[in-house]
Amino acid sequence: MPAKIPATVVTGFLGAGKTTLIRHMLQNAQGKRIALIINEFGDLGVDGDILKGCGDEVCSEDDIVELSNGCICCTVADDFIPTMEALLARENKPDHIVIETSGLALPQPLVRAFNWPGISTKVTVDGVVTVVDGRAVHDGQFAHNVAAVDAQRALDENLDHETPLSELFEDQVACADMIVVNKVDLLDPAEADALTAKLKSEAREGVQVIKASMGALPVDVLLGQGIGAEGDLAARHEIHHHHHHDDDEDDHHDHAHEHGHDEFESFIVTRGEIADAGAFAAQVADVIRANNILRLKGFVAVAGKPMRLTLQAVGPRVDTYFDQPFGTAPRETRLVVIGETGLDHAAITTALQA
Repeated sequence: MPAKIPATVVTGFLGAGKTTLIRHMLQNAQGKRIALIINEFGDLGVDGDILKGCGDEVCSEDDIVELSNGCICCTVADDFIPTMEALLARENKPDHIVIETSGLALPQPLVRAFNWPGISTKVTVDGVVTVVDGRAVHDGQFAHNVAAVDAQRALDENLDHETPLSELFEDQVACADMIVVNKVDLLDPAEADALTAKLKSEAREGVQVIKASMGALPVDVLLGQGIGAEGDLAARHEIHHHHHHDDDEDDHHDHAHEHGHDEFESFIVTRGEIADAGAFAAQVADVIRANNILRLKGFVAVAGKPMRLTLQAVGPRVDTYFDQPFGTAPRETRLVVIGETGLDHAAITTALQA
C-alpha cells in the first residue's frame, strides 16, 4: 500500500495572510507537487488568479480546485468529497494537498470527512494550521478589516450569522494544531512575544505558536514535506545551517525570509523496535507537549509486524498507519524532530528512546 497523501488545512479570517503564506509555500515547494483546494467564499477569483501564476512544475491549473459554494462543512458530501476523489484518481497524484478555508466555519467536519470510505485509505490529515493577523489580534480586532469579514459571512447563507467574531476566533485557536502569527513585522518584539504567549495559553497543550512575517515559513515547517523520507532536511542543512553569500544572488530574498530559516532546526532520533504502537504514539504526544516540537515524523518498527509504521505529528496531533513492508531496509525506528531553534536534543532523544 503506497504512502497516504498528507493534507493540511489552512484556516484563518480573510486578510490574515493565508494566500500569502500559501504563495510563499508554492514558490518554495522544492519540486513537490502540491494540490490546492480553495474555499474562500466570495473571493475566489482573486485567490485563483494569484495562485495560477505559481508555475506548472509545482501546481498546474488542474491542481487548483475552487469549491463552488462557501461553507465547506455543509458541502462535505456533495462538493468536497468528490473533489478529493477526483484528485486522488489522477495519474500524477499530488505529494501534498492543501485546503484553504475561511475562518468562518469550523474545520472539524472537514477533518472528519477524511474518515470517509475511499478517502481514509489514501489521505491523512497532516494538521490544521491557523493563520492569525498578529497586528489585528494584538489590537483586539481579530481581523484587519472586520467589516470585510462580516460581509463575507453575510454572503454565505450556510453560516451562522450570530456568533461574534471573537468566539469564531477562539474556535480557530482551539482546533489548531499549529498557529502562525503573521505580520509580526508590524509589532515590536515585546508585543509579538506577549501575543504568542497569550495564544499559546489559549490553545490546546502541545500546540506551537510561531511568528511569521509576510507569511514566510520554511515549507518543511509548514507541511513537513518529505521529512522522514531520509531525514533529508537534516542532510540538506536547509534549516539549521544558513549560509550567507556576499554576492548578488540573494538580494531578491526579503529579509524576513532569509531570517526565518535560522529560527528552526531539525535532528534525527533512532531506536530499535517498539512493542506497542498505541503506547508509543501516546509517548510521542507526551514528548511533544513537554517540548517545543512543531513536527515529528518518521517510521517505526513494531515488534512482530512486517510493515513499517508511519508516524507523523503536528503539534499534539499524532497520526500513525502501517504503509509498506520494511523489505531489505533495517528494522529500526527513525524519527525526524523539527522545532524552533533551541530544542533540548538530549532530553527529547532520551524521552523518545525510553
